[in-house]
Formats: sequence, C-alpha cells, structure tokens
Amino acid sequence: MRIDLHAHSTASDGTDTPAELVRNAAAAGLDVVALTDHDTTRGYAEAITALPAGLTLVPGAELSCRIDGVSMHMLAYLFDPEEPALLAERELVRDDRVPRARGMVAKLQELGVPVTWEQIARIAGDGSVGRPHVATALVELGVVPTVSDAFTEEWLADGGRAFVEKHETDPFEAVRLVKAAGGVTVFAHPAAAKRGRTVPESAIAELAAAGLDGIEADHMDHDPDVRTHLRGLAKELGLLATGSSDYHGSRKTCVLGEYVTDPEVYGELARRATGAAPVRGTGGA
Repeated sequence: MRIDLHAHSTASDGTDTPAELVRNAAAAGLDVVALTDHDTTRGYAEAITALPAGLTLVPGAELSCRIDGVSMHMLAYLFDPEEPALLAERELVRDDRVPRARGMVAKLQELGVPVTWEQIARIAGDGSVGRPHVATALVELGVVPTVSDAFTEEWLADGGRAFVEKHETDPFEAVRLVKAAGGVTVFAHPAAAKRGRTVPESAIAELAAAGLDGIEADHMDHDPDVRTHLRGLAKELGLLATGSSDYHGSRKTCVLGEYVTDPEVYGELARRATGAAPVRGTGGA
C-alpha cells in the first residue's frame, strides 16, 4: 500500500488542478493521497468528483505557522472544514497572502527586478498566492534558474532581501484548533534547513506534549541521516513518523510517491480523526 500524505494543487501553489492531481496520483501507483493546499480546502470538491476508483483521498491542509520568529508548516488532516474557529483562522492567514505578495513585488522592484503584480496574479490564477508564485516569476524573468534557487537570503527565504512577513498561526493554537475540529496534526519537513531557520527540538517536544500527532520524517529536504534522526526523535516523543512527497506538480522536482507513509501510521492517524473521513474513489469524472 503506497500512501503520500502531502500534495498541492492549483488551489494553492501546485500546478496540477485538484482533478489532475488525483488522476496523476492513481497513475503513479498510489493507493492514498492527501490534498494539503496551503491554508485552504477549496480543492476538495473537484478532487472528490474526479477521484479514480481504487484511490483514497485524505482531505487536509498545510497551515502556515510561526514560533519564536521561525516559520513552520503544520499538516492538518481529516478535520471538519466548516468548523468556525479553524475556518476563521485559515481565512485570516489566506487573506494576508495578497498584501504580503504585493510587498514582495515592491521589494523586488526596488532591487531592480522587473516583476509586476499582474505577473504574480497570472501565475497564481485562482490559487492562494504564496512565495512559490513569486519564485516562479523570478524563474520566468531569468533571475534564478529554478524555484528552489529563489528561496535564498538573496531573494525570498525568511529574512531575505525580498522577504515580507504575513500573519501566521501560533503552532500550539494550530494544534488546538485542528484537534477541536476533529483533525490530526503533523509537523511538515521539520529539519528543512535550506528553507531557513528550523524549529528547535525542544519546541517539538512541547508541541508533542500539547497534542501534536506526528512529524514528517521522510521528505526530499531531509537527507538519510536526518530522516533516521527524526524517526528516533518521533519514537522518543511518542509521535508518529510520516513520509510524503510534498508534490507541487511541475513547480518542484519532487514526484508523487517519492516518499510514502507506513500503512500502520496512516491507519492510526485516520483512527484518531473524527472531523472527516478519507474518501474512497468510485470512478471519477
């Protein structure tokens, strides 16, 4: 059983529509895929309608969080998407993405980059605008060769020359809100140091004590030694260890199913959740 619990669509910063994502997941031989767009659940309906027979969809979202000045992402699964408190917090984060992106455009223009808001809006389309859209614009303009190369101190990394902060949820509040909405939480790519500063393990221990369910150990931004260390940390803290591709379509080099989650771990996450259930495909549109 092949299970990928971290994938994005055009509802945020992926390049596959939700329908294309689930069809591509089935074609990649996955049995389970999670739709985890940034701070939004807008892709659910399309993905469910198109869900191929034999593929199970895990509804989720990747929540933007910040602790002690360090940005982090929290994967939330199987929560009630209409629960008012969590919905209000997601909308607050999502609404702040537009002024933040406009601020990055202004900083880039000051640095001599001929980027425009119209270009960013075209790239983002109907998706929840984010740094990857700005990074894609830099690739289009020939400023950097790849999206990943835009996430440096020279450009868009935390604290970089064109970085602009946005509203981000306190992770302890995120864990509380998701749990209250019947969902489960996994700390995404916790040791992805090339993205910027990482959260100290002491804070991960505090989050575990506050109800965090797991950490994403197997990920393209973690080398083998880091993955082994994170699995040990998860065991020490009583957390589940997941594996995922963090698929973004053609925007990143990772492929669906590049890293996967153990079926027993997936089963335990699903067992703990009460806000929503995985959706089994019956044929798709």
